[in-house]
Amino acid sequence: MVDTYQLSTLERSPVTTISSPAHDTVRSPREVFTAISGLVVGMFVAVLSGTVVSTSMPVIIADLGGTQSQYTWVITASLLATAVSTPIWGKLADLVDRKILVQISLILFTAGTVIAGFSTDTNMLIAVRVIQGIGVGGLMSLVMIAVALIISPRERGKYMGVVGGIMALGTIGGPLLGGLLTDVWGWRSNFFVGVPFALLALVLLQFTLHLPKPQRDSRVSIDYFGIVLLAVGVSTLLIWVSMGGSQFEWDSSTSIMLAVIAGVAIAAFITVEFFVKEPIVPMSLFRNRTFTLSVIASIAIGVSMFATSVFLAQYFQLARGATPTESGLMTIPMIIGQMGASIIIGQLVSRFGKWKGWMLTGSVLTTIGVSLMSTLRYDTPFPLVAVYMFVLGAGLGMVMQNLTLIVQNDTAPQQLGAASSNVNFFRTIAGTIGVTVMGSLLSTSVAGYMTDSLKDFVPSTQDEIDALPHLASGDVPKVGQLPDTIRAIVEGAYGHGIADAFIIAIPLAVIAVIAIAFLKNKPLSTKNAAEQLREQAEESVLEVSEAEVGATMSTGAIRIAGTASASPSSPSAPSTGSVTTVLERDGRESRG
Repeated sequence: MVDTYQLSTLERSPVTTISSPAHDTVRSPREVFTAISGLVVGMFVAVLSGTVVSTSMPVIIADLGGTQSQYTWVITASLLATAVSTPIWGKLADLVDRKILVQISLILFTAGTVIAGFSTDTNMLIAVRVIQGIGVGGLMSLVMIAVALIISPRERGKYMGVVGGIMALGTIGGPLLGGLLTDVWGWRSNFFVGVPFALLALVLLQFTLHLPKPQRDSRVSIDYFGIVLLAVGVSTLLIWVSMGGSQFEWDSSTSIMLAVIAGVAIAAFITVEFFVKEPIVPMSLFRNRTFTLSVIASIAIGVSMFATSVFLAQYFQLARGATPTESGLMTIPMIIGQMGASIIIGQLVSRFGKWKGWMLTGSVLTTIGVSLMSTLRYDTPFPLVAVYMFVLGAGLGMVMQNLTLIVQNDTAPQQLGAASSNVNFFRTIAGTIGVTVMGSLLSTSVAGYMTDSLKDFVPSTQDEIDALPHLASGDVPKVGQLPDTIRAIVEGAYGHGIADAFIIAIPLAVIAVIAIAFLKNKPLSTKNAAEQLREQAEESVLEVSEAEVGATMSTGAIRIAGTASASPSSPSAPSTGSVTTVLERDGRESRG
């Protein structure tokens, strides 16, 4: 029987030392904000790039001599690139250096933005918008992943609130800035305004962002086949939904061909993901109830979020006759509601660790908000419109970032990138499809309301006679240049039509309430993803060590994790790259 064991040596590997997470990752709020400052600036630039041109698109297309079809492609090209690249960036973040990925995505975005500002024709603008969209997809997914690596879920709420506020500012404030820049300096300034922020973000990222590299036990394997199938399937789906009913009829051969290609590619992608080593969208994630319900809620919330940014500008300009700058100013209540709720609720979630009540409240407010939006008319008093916008903005602010937070809180750190990016991926896809369907309904409703109102209308002036053919063409009218009698009809039609479009968002918002109600109320972890990975590595070392101690207890010496074997005949123990422990027996044994 063993009498005494002495711990003779305790060494640490000079290459991959595992330190205690208790002290080396504790940071003050100032240090955390410094570390994520480049990420926040990068996120702002990414969101701003998609919204700042929304109010100046008619001017851009007219100046470059583009068609209505090209107008659609300028918007769709960026959305396609962003949607398709988002899960790919997220999966790469689980495999390779995240800091380099953030910098690459920001460089791609900046290059695409600068070239877009020098566009000489619409086809060139469409091409560089694809490059810009790929960069935006990286920034949108990688920022959330980097924040999760630095900050624990319990503390992440207040920082994610700031990120959500920045997103709200870029989403709702972009049209205001774009309209102002177009009126003062021309449309090209819309593309150049984000470049200084992008360069600032690159500098901040280089000096302030320090992220752990992914721990890989084997060679990196990238699902190239899955990437191709995902790109083909999602791109074809969005093209079909975006252009169906306008560029081609829904029952045409073109429509059927696009639908079949999208369906086959997506089905093949799902099949491939079950068998590849490193899937872009791991199907195992859907076994996690939190992830699945969060995706459902994100789909519903995404439609409301995208619809608000698209249709509010149209409501104020076409139903109320505001200029681009004025319509931007009118959305300030929405900005205040979304930014305020995102930041304040984020602080409360971090302080008390409770998230479900706030998310339920936010989803209910979102449902109320879109319901109120469906009652809009061209002459609805602006104070009431402001209240509607504030309620909807507050609801979105409470829910959007917290959905990503709870998914990260309930996902293994090895799948953090894939889980985080896929929540954003489904939100973007759903938002794009939802807005397209709502836009189609808007066009049909406006045409119907105008036809009914003009049925008994008899023009009495030359201006009214000249205005009628333009309305019959189906082009978007310049409301400020219409005669007062026809202007009232047009504003009434658009006010009612935009309200009808929001009706589609109501049942989706109700689905979001139900999905959030069934989410598992899991407490927020106090450890960030980097600390969880480190603890898992330490636990693996201890398990290996205990197994080897038990297997070799009868020998005179036990060497663990990379030390020489006790005898020439026995193989050396496998290296774990962490703690090397030598337990030696002092040779004294007691009997009985």
